[in-house]
Amino acid sequence: MTFVFGSVIRRKISPTGLRLCRHSSKFDRLNWKYLSDPQNTSDIKENISRRKGVGNIDEVLHLKSKYDCANADEKDVIRKRLLREALRIPNVSHSSLNQNEGSPVEVKKSGTRKKYDFRPASFEILSKRWSLTRTDSSVYTGPRSYYLLDQLADLEAALVDYAVDLLQSRGFRLVSVPDVLPREIIEDCGMDTRGVRSQVYTLGGDLADQDLCLSGTAEMGISFLLKDQKFQSEDLPRRIAAVSRCYRAETSKISEEKGIYRVHQFTKVEMYGVYLPEDSAQGLLDFRDIQEEFFNSLGLELQILDMPECELGAQAQRKFDIEAYFPGKDMWGELSSASDCTDYQSRRLNITYDSGRFAHTINGTACAIPRTIVAIMETHQCKDGTVLVPKCLVPYLGYDVIANSRLPKITPFKIKRKPVKSNTQNSYSEEQLSGSHK
Repeated sequence: MTFVFGSVIRRKISPTGLRLCRHSSKFDRLNWKYLSDPQNTSDIKENISRRKGVGNIDEVLHLKSKYDCANADEKDVIRKRLLREALRIPNVSHSSLNQNEGSPVEVKKSGTRKKYDFRPASFEILSKRWSLTRTDSSVYTGPRSYYLLDQLADLEAALVDYAVDLLQSRGFRLVSVPDVLPREIIEDCGMDTRGVRSQVYTLGGDLADQDLCLSGTAEMGISFLLKDQKFQSEDLPRRIAAVSRCYRAETSKISEEKGIYRVHQFTKVEMYGVYLPEDSAQGLLDFRDIQEEFFNSLGLELQILDMPECELGAQAQRKFDIEAYFPGKDMWGELSSASDCTDYQSRRLNITYDSGRFAHTINGTACAIPRTIVAIMETHQCKDGTVLVPKCLVPYLGYDVIANSRLPKITPFKIKRKPVKSNTQNSYSEEQLSGSHK
């Protein structure tokens, strides 16, 4: 797939049916007809409330009224405030979600729960027994950093290759995306980068003035790739896959989410689609079917949930989650999700087709590696603690049983750090580092 970038409009359509389109400004691309209509105000307020959002439609309408009446000198100042407030309004929710009453709706269950003649162990116990992870080597990067060792590192690579092969067989084209992105792109995708609860890492130091952030998902990098692109309707849908590292400042005090279940960085295979507006609802179901096929082939028990509005990001009109049963933890946990963002992202990123109509975008997780590894290990464990590799992964791994690590044992040692002086006090710390090999 070839993408064309530049600073002027491309008059000649590329062989892929895609060309650069310098549309009007982001301000002009927002749906002012919908936002400014008083008949929609009540629905917008209710939508914000159900989503637990932060947008303020009253402020948007107030600023829009001032902007429309302002003189040329005043318009520039008001315009910036108006744009900032309008961008905080979330996407319109799917009409069916009004009936969910704030709780997920089970769409279906898939797979059969395995029966054990022993008490299944958690992933943390299994991986520690076979020396396949290190989660205590976090001196500089916090308690949610980790190492996958030997056979689990093999399993990570196998899952990536298997997921990519499946997606390419379904017509996805593979791209490689950057991990560092402009803040504006991440915000255009619907992620808050500045709030107290933001999960986005901002780069500081010498790069602080460039306003760069670490990407939380390949969806953002693909969106950046497609910014200002114009498709032809006959070339849609366009489906793209990417493998990337994902960076998220997530926190959790839930004991079941310790280890590698919820971490600050991880590998993920992502699905992304550009669709005609009339086709995106079905496209979302197609993404969901691919996810179900993938996790079913790994022998996992699944449940598919239609998520309520309070669980949607600002960009999503509708979202499905796929959860797996983790027998070692005796709980259901999210493995992946898929969202139809309709024209929320395309208006902000200027992704259009034909005569300037805004396309719809869909995204979904094909495989988030750490959680999938946890599910496989807990589901396919044997009484002796070994783990049977799902048959679909054996050709990628070259073996069918996961057991003791073949790496030399790594023993942590303690290091005394120099006192750190501050304006108010001296602080001393003693931390562990990974070091000596036995």
